Amino acid sequence: MAEQGRAVGRVEQLWIYPVKSLSGTSVASAEIGDTGLAGDRAWTVVGPDGAVVRAKDEPAMAAVHATGDPAVDAATLSAALGRTVRLEAGHASAGAAPVHLVSRQGIERAALGEVPEGCSADDPRANLVLDLEGGDDEGGDDEGGDDERAWVGRLLRVGTAVLEITRTPKHCLGVYAEVRQPGSVTLGDRVLL
Repeated sequence: MAEQGRAVGRVEQLWIYPVKSLSGTSVASAEIGDTGLAGDRAWTVVGPDGAVVRAKDEPAMAAVHATGDPAVDAATLSAALGRTVRLEAGHASAGAAPVHLVSRQGIERAALGEVPEGCSADDPRANLVLDLEGGDDEGGDDEGGDDERAWVGRLLRVGTAVLEITRTPKHCLGVYAEVRQPGSVTLGDRVLL
């Protein structure tokens, strides 16, 4: 992607979710590799029967903060859920992409009622929250303006990483992206379409 892409906003928040379905950790910068942000969704909660345990079935999980220590996190979760669970590395989620982006404007739309079923405007669980600059004011076509959902099929440079916006999630705000060029991202970085 050319460096001279059109500026569409800035990175307002960066989130890493070390354990799927648990609360996230806000960070000032992150490395983005082929599989997403370093340390993101590295662990999955599994019950004694080997089945994956998700927050949609156990809402108490979303309030548990991951420490990054799998043994400590499993013990905390077991206590919160009232049953024994363990953490396993990996378990790629079907339908998920390496990076989940949402705009502050998308969160505001959701707070007004434009939200997919099963999604929360209070906690969109996105890796990158962007503050978009709005529509094209140079008289050209509007390439998404303040709605990241219009970027599907486009490339986006965030920090030194290049992402391809592949689709809108069924049950989440924002868009999903695949990593086309690994790199780093920091709060305040410009976002180029």
